[in-house]
Amino acid sequence: MQPITPANHTASDAPALKRGIRKWDLVLMIINSIIGAGIFGLPSKIYQLTGVYSILAFFACAVVVLVFILCFAEVGSRFDSTGGPYAYTLRAFGKFPAFLVGWLLLLSRIFNYATLINLFVTYLAFFIPDVASPWNRALVMIAVTGLLGYLNYLGVKNTARISNALTIAKLVPLATFIIAGFFFLDKSLFVTDTVPPLSSFSSAVLLLVFAFGGFESVMVNTGEIKEPSKTIPFGLLMATFIVASFYILIQITSIGTLPNLATSQKPLADAATGFWGNAGGTLIATGAVVSILGTLNVLLLSGSRLPYALGLEGQFPAVFTRLNNRFATPVFSIIFVAIASAVVSILWTFLTALTVAVIIRIAVYFSVCASLLMLRKKEPGQTNFYKLPFGKGLAVIGIALCIWLLTASTFTEIRNAAILLAVGVVGYLIFKGIAKANN
Repeated sequence: MQPITPANHTASDAPALKRGIRKWDLVLMIINSIIGAGIFGLPSKIYQLTGVYSILAFFACAVVVLVFILCFAEVGSRFDSTGGPYAYTLRAFGKFPAFLVGWLLLLSRIFNYATLINLFVTYLAFFIPDVASPWNRALVMIAVTGLLGYLNYLGVKNTARISNALTIAKLVPLATFIIAGFFFLDKSLFVTDTVPPLSSFSSAVLLLVFAFGGFESVMVNTGEIKEPSKTIPFGLLMATFIVASFYILIQITSIGTLPNLATSQKPLADAATGFWGNAGGTLIATGAVVSILGTLNVLLLSGSRLPYALGLEGQFPAVFTRLNNRFATPVFSIIFVAIASAVVSILWTFLTALTVAVIIRIAVYFSVCASLLMLRKKEPGQTNFYKLPFGKGLAVIGIALCIWLLTASTFTEIRNAAILLAVGVVGYLIFKGIAKANN
């Protein structure tokens, strides 16, 4: 492994990560990172809040997320180094704001991972009931995390191939559900006289941000993307179109085939069982297991690059910047994120991890929209990037949307996120103090 010291180096001095992520690799990785477990449970939760208007809520969330996607497309196309929103904030606002964003982004990867691997074990119990016991549950989480960590260690090209296979494998059951379900739609289930209150609609959109989010994690791997200035905008926009189409069609199918959608705990499985028998439920359960596994793979890939990027700027210990000689992967960073993810997965509840992850995600989106405005001001001469039409206006809209989404959050959710941010700040100050004393 190649060591690097944090003293006065820049990212250009660092051992190079391999650029093994191509254009369609990126599209599939983004789809993989977005479509996790949320879509298998959210149709009923969104329907509880907004009824038939849940279809409109999906459209509204797609528009909200598109604003963020477009801002990411411009800002991301300016960079060719690892770090994603951390790197954007670093160049736009400096080291301390960048550390806050990097820390939050790292936490979001870990808490999203914890959320999804808990659901992974829940769905796996459909096939192997014994994994539901506390000890077996923990052992499965450790084993899956260890396996994904090892695959990540073997190099980004291998990880991209695995991601592509898992993405296709997760889309097949969902596409089958949509196509088969459309033959059984009951038009009367779409008729309603009830208009949901704005507060319920806002809460529904906030929940859907979790289902549509995740694309930001793949941007962390910019240093491993081929021709990022062209590949990133294409990948973001194409993946968003595909995901939005799937989500909206899934909600329509769920409403039209499941009369008790509002009370269903596993809406897609119940709907599929209703119009296709036990084979339909098995298909959806299999799709959920594969879907979650694919997202976990991408989360570990992106999360493990964050300590590496922070280490390059001297904001994490230099050990995280060491690369394996053969695969050019940040081995200590991978080990650290895998262990942290496994520990949080076992100790934290599903709902706590979910709410913290959503708040953090909104904060990261806020930072990227603000970075677009600042980078346009600081670097007016840069030309080799995708310049978003009406970019300043969309960035302002994105910032306003973040504030709106936060108003739908509870005090407890915001408090928990603030506590975790404060922990990061304390750690940062301690690390900087030690580094200063050693110089």
